[in-house]
Amino acid sequence: MQKNILENKWAILAVVLWSTVATAFKLSLHYLSPLNLLLFSSFVSLIVFGIFYLPSFSLNKRNFISLYLGFLNPFLYYTLMFSAYSRLSAQQAQALNYTWPLLMILLSIPLLKKRPKLKTLLGLSLGFFGALTVATQGQIKSLNFSDPIGVILGLGNALVWALFWLLNLKDKREPVEKMFWNFAAGSFYTFLALFFTKSLTFPSVKGLFGASYIGLFEMGITFLIWLKAIKKDLETASLLSYLVPFLSLIFIHLFIGEKIHISTIIGLVLIISGIYIGKR
Repeated sequence: MQKNILENKWAILAVVLWSTVATAFKLSLHYLSPLNLLLFSSFVSLIVFGIFYLPSFSLNKRNFISLYLGFLNPFLYYTLMFSAYSRLSAQQAQALNYTWPLLMILLSIPLLKKRPKLKTLLGLSLGFFGALTVATQGQIKSLNFSDPIGVILGLGNALVWALFWLLNLKDKREPVEKMFWNFAAGSFYTFLALFFTKSLTFPSVKGLFGASYIGLFEMGITFLIWLKAIKKDLETASLLSYLVPFLSLIFIHLFIGEKIHISTIIGLVLIISGIYIGKR
């Protein structure tokens, strides 16, 4: 198993890149509002997918599905996520976002008519207890949330992501095709939101660099790398993905200077354990 993990270099690269994006979110929000950050980063991602989609580009009515999928992701998902990061510490926001697999399991019960097993319920309970631990910074008895709105936004973006992927299961288009049209729709919705709120601003050099980094390594290139990783070895790639939130804490501490709370680590362990048990 250890040899297989080390051999899947695509998965290792994707995990390392995704581990840096929580730090990039927090730093970039010093220079751009959540919606402006989303517009410029999603436009960079659109260019990335456009380059790979260009050889097989076609206008097809099946791409109208992106009108609502693109609204969910990237528009609504990243609007909520960036808003959460603007209010919470990076460690809190990224930990709450990682509850999306738990929410996907929960949503699959009514949407996919899946009957939950006892292990599933145990996993969900354990995972959401971990989320509560992170959200209250360990003050569970008093339920003292550092920023209740930020917590709602953090869990909200995880819920949107879970819903998006459940709906995405019915989308039979090629991955690059669907991502191109989703980001085209999402970028359009973001521009409309900025236009009607009269809040569109052109970023500074640092803001543009941050948006470009996010567009490349959160939304764009890393997704293509991940496709290679799961084609090579799905099980190994899935196992390595559990390292992302813990590696993120290292980057958050080194580059943002946040003191990592023991409650965050305990909460993440509970969330990951809940995901593992729930999926099984």
